[in-house]
Amino acid sequence: MSEERHFQALRLLQANPDLSQRALARALGVSAGSANVCVRALVEKGWIKIQNFRTSKDKRAYA
Repeated sequence: MSEERHFQALRLLQANPDLSQRALARALGVSAGSANVCVRALVEKGWIKIQNFRTSKDKRAYA
């Protein structure tokens, strides 16, 4: 995935930190798998942190 796509993802996540990977994929116009690859690359670079559903204290937000 291109660096421009990474920056687009960062801008979207900055505007809406609670954005799901599926919603991010829709906004970027890519598949959910491609969004996952993008998010993982950003995590590896240390540019974003992700929160796991299982460790979330408020699971109602996922309903």
